[in-house]
Amino acid sequence: MSRPPGRSPGAGAGPGQGSGGGGVGFGAGAPPSGVAPGGSTVVGRSGPLAVPIETDPGPLVPAPPRRGGRRRHRRRRSRGERAVRGAVVLVAVVLLLAGSVYGYLWFRLGQIKSEKCSACAAAVGGAPYNVLVVGSDSRAGDTGQAAKSFGSAAEVGGQRSDTIKILHIDPAAGTARLLSIPRDTYVALSGMPSGTGLATDNKINTAFNSGPNPLIQTIENTFGIPINHFVIMDFDGVIDLVNSVGGIRLDFPYPARDNDDGNNNSGLNITHAGCQTLNGNMALALSRSRYYEYEVSPGDWRYDGTGDLGRIQRQDTIIEAVIDRAKSSYNPLTVNAFLGSIVHDITKDDQMSTSMILSLAQRYHAFSGSALTTYTLPTAGAYSSEAGDIEVVQQPAAEQVITQFLGTAPERSTTPPLDAYGSPVTVPPTTAPTTPPSSSGRAPATTTTTAPGTGPFNPTTC
Repeated sequence: MSRPPGRSPGAGAGPGQGSGGGGVGFGAGAPPSGVAPGGSTVVGRSGPLAVPIETDPGPLVPAPPRRGGRRRHRRRRSRGERAVRGAVVLVAVVLLLAGSVYGYLWFRLGQIKSEKCSACAAAVGGAPYNVLVVGSDSRAGDTGQAAKSFGSAAEVGGQRSDTIKILHIDPAAGTARLLSIPRDTYVALSGMPSGTGLATDNKINTAFNSGPNPLIQTIENTFGIPINHFVIMDFDGVIDLVNSVGGIRLDFPYPARDNDDGNNNSGLNITHAGCQTLNGNMALALSRSRYYEYEVSPGDWRYDGTGDLGRIQRQDTIIEAVIDRAKSSYNPLTVNAFLGSIVHDITKDDQMSTSMILSLAQRYHAFSGSALTTYTLPTAGAYSSEAGDIEVVQQPAAEQVITQFLGTAPERSTTPPLDAYGSPVTVPPTTAPTTPPSSSGRAPATTTTTAPGTGPFNPTTC
């Protein structure tokens, strides 16, 4: 800024004064009257028409950018866009929850105990395979009500297979079939270690006394059915499974009990007919009853007369009821208890993966009896002086059932099943299997008749 003529910088300023106009000054520390906002000093004439002649501009602050003089408005989403956005978020949450549940299920099933199977046949990827499902009657670890009802390990040593079932899985067809073998079927045992003290000719469930491998060898050598995997549920398994889902609902057409010449061996005692809830101990008593009686009128008790075949049907009903209750429960605590029971009461072979277990349950519905085509090995009750009450395999009917079950003829038997006198029961050479398998490897559809062991006396789910 130019200065007025005749003035020089600093003119009239004395000690302690700054430059000023008209002799006006200020001492150190006193604020000048002409201090502009921001601390700059204005120097010029005094009076109302003072004209500033020098200004300290201070720091430069850029002005905010102009927006063209108009406010910018955010575009509002349409109702359809908001709906799509909400749906995407909902799907993301559902997938996250589903992934968490599936991951937890995978984790729990991965905790199932595994054992090596030296007798299992190697499975071929994509080919049909067979899974042995065994219910063990071992009393090891039983305490409380279970030991009271069924005996402790000190009273009943060792283990036997209380239930013997084989699952046949056909991955290409996406199907599963189930074959039940009566536990008292009379056979020549295979693979039994020396020193067991058990006779070679015995009931098939005795083979399990030394674990799954002798039982698997016995099934393969007796019936020509190769076993690729096994699953074992111990004695407490039924109790824990039923209790984990809060009991099962079964409809009894008649009161029922177990009566072995006045002895109630299993503890079964259904006092009235109708739909009722069974806890774990009563469900196990029903599944183990070998002398099942039902009361058609007050004091008139009838024996079902089907032996092991009736037991198999009642066991299938119990399994179906447990699965139905677990599937219908939306309570995470119930589902977790169910999974925990499976983890602690089941043992599998070490070649059965977690994904295979999930596939058996989800794709093949292998643990739900009503969703499977089921077969029972044809047998007839008899008495052996060596083994007591037994079941004798009926040929050629047994060969035909096994062929339908496998979808192909079984392998050659090296130790055929036995009759009541210990002689081999063989297939008559002139008898060919009926309903041969189709070119696809699956047995043609057959007309289903009443399953052995069923009748108006057995309970049903409700």
